[in-house]
Amino acid sequence: MSAVPLRNNKVAAAAVRSVTVLGATGSIGDSTMDLLRASRDCYRVEALTANSNAQALAKLAREFGARFAAIADPAKLSELKEALAGTSTECGAGESAVIEAAARPADWVMAAVSGAAGLKPALAAVDRGATVALANKECLVCAGDFFMQRAAKASACILPADSEHNALFQALSSGNREELVRVIITASGGPFRTWKAADIEQATLAQALKHPNWSMGQKITIDSASMMNKGLEVIEASYLFGLTPDEIEVLVHPQSIVHGMVEFSDCSVVAQLGAPDMRTPIAHCLGWPDRIKGHAAKLDLAKIGQLTFEAPDFKRFPGLRLAYESLRTGRGATTVYNAANEVAVAAFIAGKIRFGAIARLVEATLEDWIRSGNLAPLGSADDAIAVDHKARNRAATLLPQIALKAS
Repeated sequence: MSAVPLRNNKVAAAAVRSVTVLGATGSIGDSTMDLLRASRDCYRVEALTANSNAQALAKLAREFGARFAAIADPAKLSELKEALAGTSTECGAGESAVIEAAARPADWVMAAVSGAAGLKPALAAVDRGATVALANKECLVCAGDFFMQRAAKASACILPADSEHNALFQALSSGNREELVRVIITASGGPFRTWKAADIEQATLAQALKHPNWSMGQKITIDSASMMNKGLEVIEASYLFGLTPDEIEVLVHPQSIVHGMVEFSDCSVVAQLGAPDMRTPIAHCLGWPDRIKGHAAKLDLAKIGQLTFEAPDFKRFPGLRLAYESLRTGRGATTVYNAANEVAVAAFIAGKIRFGAIARLVEATLEDWIRSGNLAPLGSADDAIAVDHKARNRAATLLPQIALKAS
C-alpha cells in the first residue's frame, strides 16, 4: 500500500498543528517559514534544523518559539547556544541532533535537508507515523523502495512538496489507481531549451545559472539546465506513486504554469496549474487535508496569453534518458545516477569539466558500476548511503578521463 494518501482518504487536521522544519534556513525552509509566519494561530513550531547557519537558525527559533533547534555542524553548537541564551529552546548539534529533531512529537514535518544527509532524519519522522512533506530528492532517488515501505508500515503520510509531484498528487485525486493511464511531468526546458548540442557542450556556468522561470539554488539550477532534475523527478514519481517508467512521461512546457497532468482511462487529462512559486505546493502540504491561504501571485491566464508544449530531446539532454535507464535497472542504479551527477555538477562549477561532460560522467559511472557487478537491492539507509559514497568515489576516479574527452 502506498504511503501517499489516495482519494477520499483524508485525515482530520488538528486545530493547532505542531510542525518541525528540517532545513529551515534553506530555500524550501524559507518558503515554509514564510507560510507559518502568515498563519501563526494555526501552527506551533516544535523543532527547527539548519546545516551551519547558527545565527539564522537562532533567529527563527526565537521568532517562532521553537522548543528545539539543531545545527548539523557540531562546530557551530556554542554559537547556537549563545544566540539562544535566555530562551527556553533546547539546542543540539550533529547528525544525531537533527535526527532527534525529526523524532520529536510534531504532527507535520517538512523534510528539506538536502543531500543524503536528509535520509535518516526523514526516516525518523516516518517511523513514528508523522505527516511528512517531502522536499528531499535523495529519500526517493537513493532509497525509494524501502523508504516508501517504511512509511506504509508506520502509517506515515507522505506529501510531495515539490511543484511537479504535488501537482500529480492533486490531479491523481480525480481517479483511482486502476483508472490511471499515465502521468505527465512538465519541464521548463531550462536556459538551453532551444540551443544546439554543440553550444550546450560549451555552455558556461553563468549561462547555466540563468534559469528563465525559477529562482533556485546553484545545484538545482544547473540540474534544470541539463534536465537531470527532470530525470530525478521521474525516479521520484515512480517510487512515490508506485508507477512503472512507462507510466511516466515528460513534456517540455516553457511557461512553467502547468506543473503536472494525469491521464485516466476515459481519456480525461487532469492538470494542476499555478504561478511558478514554491509556496503553492508547500501551502498545499501544510494545510492538507484542507487548503490554507496561499501567498503566490494569482494566476492570470489572459495575461499570459498562451501555453506551449513540446517533446523533450533525449539526444541534446541525455541526462533524462539515463534516468529512465537507471530506474529500469534498479538495485541501486538510481542512487549511482544521483551520486555521479552531484560529483559532475561540482566539477563543472569548479571549472574541471565542460557542461556537456556532466551527462557523460554520469553515464560512465553507471556503466562501470553495472559492469563491476555492484548492483544489489538496498534494504536500509546505511545501504543507500554506502552505495552513494562508493559511487561518488568511482565518479571522482573517472572524472579525469571524462574531462579529456570531447563530445
